[in-house]
Amino acid sequence: MIRLKSSSEIEKMKSGGKISKNALDLALKMCEAGTELLEIDREVEKFILRHGAKPSFKMVSGYAHSTCININDGLVHGIPNKYKIKVGDLVKVDLGVFYDGFHTDTSGTVEVGSSNESIFLKAGRECIQNAVQKCRIGNRIGDISSEMQKTIEKYGFSVSRSLVGHGIGRELHEDPLVPGFGKSGTGLVLQEGLVLAIEIIYQKGSYQIKTLSDKWTIATKDGSLGGLFEDTVAITRLGPIILTK
Repeated sequence: MIRLKSSSEIEKMKSGGKISKNALDLALKMCEAGTELLEIDREVEKFILRHGAKPSFKMVSGYAHSTCININDGLVHGIPNKYKIKVGDLVKVDLGVFYDGFHTDTSGTVEVGSSNESIFLKAGRECIQNAVQKCRIGNRIGDISSEMQKTIEKYGFSVSRSLVGHGIGRELHEDPLVPGFGKSGTGLVLQEGLVLAIEIIYQKGSYQIKTLSDKWTIATKDGSLGGLFEDTVAITRLGPIILTK
């Protein structure tokens, strides 16, 4: 079921999105050598609560943390633990915020100890930027998906086939699904008021994945590095609005 949002509801989501964005900025800034993943999770939770919101991920049945944090070959759903970040680690932080009745979702990736962004991370950022430009009334989900696939594959990397973006609003995960691959001109027609979590999950190697023994963490099957970027985007008459910016 597609749930379109009114302009006033989008404004509420924009307020929550700002909290999400600032929480992610805090988390990524903390990604330094020697920092424990649980410490990042604790500080993010404090930040979200201090701003009158709730961590969306703690509202997911069976999940006990405010963030998902993945290292190197980890892609999504990584459980924060006592692992201490090392120089050279590729750290992915994913988080959600529930504020004034609505969820927003965002994620980012950093390479610890590197002063220059790698081509791998540049590809992910460019992918999201290009995908957002396709979030316009009258376009289709396939236009977004095709743009993401084209951008990532241009750099020689692969897009996940099993892990996708999604609609978002009063529920953390709503219809429609937004794959990172697809054919332009296909899929649901984008309407005013649709809000999407545009998410690119990609790998240096094969797109095949595996679930680790903790039953949550999903990693690349071949052990290659994985990347993750995500923004919550509203489709409006004025064009796309990134709510987590």
